[in-house]
Order: sequence, then C-alpha cells, then structure tokens
Amino acid sequence: MKDNAVSIRIIESKDILSILPLLQKLGNFTVAEAVLKERILESTKQNYECIGVYESEKLIGVCGLWFQTRHYAGKCVELDHVIIDDDARSRGVGKMLMDYVYHYAKRKGCNWIELNTYVQNFPSHKFYYNQGFVAKGYHFVKEI
Repeated sequence: MKDNAVSIRIIESKDILSILPLLQKLGNFTVAEAVLKERILESTKQNYECIGVYESEKLIGVCGLWFQTRHYAGKCVELDHVIIDDDARSRGVGKMLMDYVYHYAKRKGCNWIELNTYVQNFPSHKFYYNQGFVAKGYHFVKEI
C-alpha cells in the first residue's frame, strides 16, 4: 500500500529489531533495551507479525499482530504496540495503517480485531472509536 512517500508492509523477521526505537518510545523507555530486544526476538517465534509504516524508507510507525482463535470470536488478530511517530501524526497515516490491517487480517481469515490501549491514552481512544472499535470490557493485569 502506498500513498505519496508512505508505504506499509510486513516487516521481515530479519529486520524485526528495527522496531526497537519506536517501542522504546511507546514504553517511555521503561524497559531495558536488552530485555526489549529479547522479547521482540521471542515474539517472532510465536503467532506474531509486525507491520511497518515507512516514509521514504524511514520507519515511522509499527503495529504488532497476534493471530489466534478465540472461543467467543473465532479467528482473530490482536493489535499490539501501535505507534505512529509524532511527526507523522494528524496526516492520515494512522488511518492508512488501520486500512492495511483490516485488509490483511481479512486475507488471513480473521473476522475480529482486538486491541488494548492504556486508560489514560485519550487520543488513542478517540482514534479507535473513530475507526469503529467499541469498548467491550476491561483488560486486567497482575504481575507475578
């Protein structure tokens, strides 16, 4: 998918660590770089893929995809670590990314898309509501 100088494609496993700077930014640099690298590499061994958004071949956005079958939804994809670089926001790049996700997930046989967003991330809530997502529940976590 291309729009002007923006292109969107699946990031190959050999290039997966290119997402590291954006993930560090998304997590406010709270996870050590070595730990984050290890987790990214481990993800590639699971039902995980990652979409990259590029502007003139510079990575400006990412969206992780976890493919699974849910008893309540069938085959679905859960979006993870969705981020568009600050300089590329409010230019329609997020909508382009979501359109790519919808088409890609359908091609993979999915009929349901899930995602989590932080409670205080109000701009993302507005964006996802505008994309047709609805809040269905709460996502609880407990560190063990």
